[in-house]
Amino acid sequence: MVHSNPYHLCSGCLSLLFSPFELFLKVRLFMSTQSSSSALHPTTCESSAEASVFLQDVQSGLAKSQKELHCKYFYDERGSQLFDQICELEEYYPTRTELGIMAEHASAIAERIGSEAVLVEYGSGSSTKTRLLLDHLDSAQAYLPVDISGEHLHQTAQQLRVDYGDLDIHPIVADFTTSFRLPASYVSPRTTIYFPGSTIGNLKTEEAIGLLISIAEKCGPSGGLLIGFDLAKDEAVLKAAYDDAAGVTAQFNLNLLHRINRELDADFDVKRFVHVAIYNQEESRIEIFIESLDEQKVCVAGELFHFQPGERIFTEYSHKYRVDQFVSMAAQAGLKMDALWTDSNDYFAVMHLSPV
Repeated sequence: MVHSNPYHLCSGCLSLLFSPFELFLKVRLFMSTQSSSSALHPTTCESSAEASVFLQDVQSGLAKSQKELHCKYFYDERGSQLFDQICELEEYYPTRTELGIMAEHASAIAERIGSEAVLVEYGSGSSTKTRLLLDHLDSAQAYLPVDISGEHLHQTAQQLRVDYGDLDIHPIVADFTTSFRLPASYVSPRTTIYFPGSTIGNLKTEEAIGLLISIAEKCGPSGGLLIGFDLAKDEAVLKAAYDDAAGVTAQFNLNLLHRINRELDADFDVKRFVHVAIYNQEESRIEIFIESLDEQKVCVAGELFHFQPGERIFTEYSHKYRVDQFVSMAAQAGLKMDALWTDSNDYFAVMHLSPV
């Protein structure tokens, strides 16, 4: 479905909400058929500095009154494998739905972006959906994939150079949630930022606006933003997507405890914890937790943490948007909607915006 007006999808949608920005920093929710499409794609902590930060984050998170663990630590090797499985589940609609939108409307999207564009992708990973754009763009000047996982980024860029020999491909190792600059030689009035995967759904409204402002600043006067975001929908669909019948999402969530045990000398008894996914209708978001089944103590690198029966560790939010609210949020960042593409169920949206 193609919409020229953002208000076509308002009926039945829920309100825009808030989530901790801390959990968005250095993380991208995976929205491709390969787990390596994360903006961060962290695996095991390979340096003492990384291990130290991991330990500090875990200990400080568990010391809070509402215990929490950063979702950026989901993706060790096992976590990435499990996410691959999640993306193949019938219940998990986001990956295939966004990919389907891109496949169906790639030509129209490329036409909207226009000719001689510099395409900059945030959290590029394997650039799976980007290939659909590159196949249709008219005389693109360059493609700049941005990802914090340098090794994987350069591997992907090298393969793209083979497949798109005439295209200037310049990978940038950076965390797009922080301040970074495009190389001066690639600054163009026709810069388009591509931000797929509904990663925007992990931010508070004010933080999302802040990120959109930084994106608008990088877009040239004739450029824009192409962004994917998840739409508010029936509660049953959402709950099934984040708590599947086969229990793969539960394994994915609980794998974080296994990783902490392995890498941080912890003693979580994982079978005494369970995965919990809740739909908060008032806030229009999925909330993900790890819940303690009974009273217990856990030691992490010598520091002891107490758990009461039913006490939860927060791991992730996933916000669902109403289109008119997203348009309003973008307007506060100086961006206006030009076009909107959705699937036939109105489960997911891909929007093109340009600077006002």
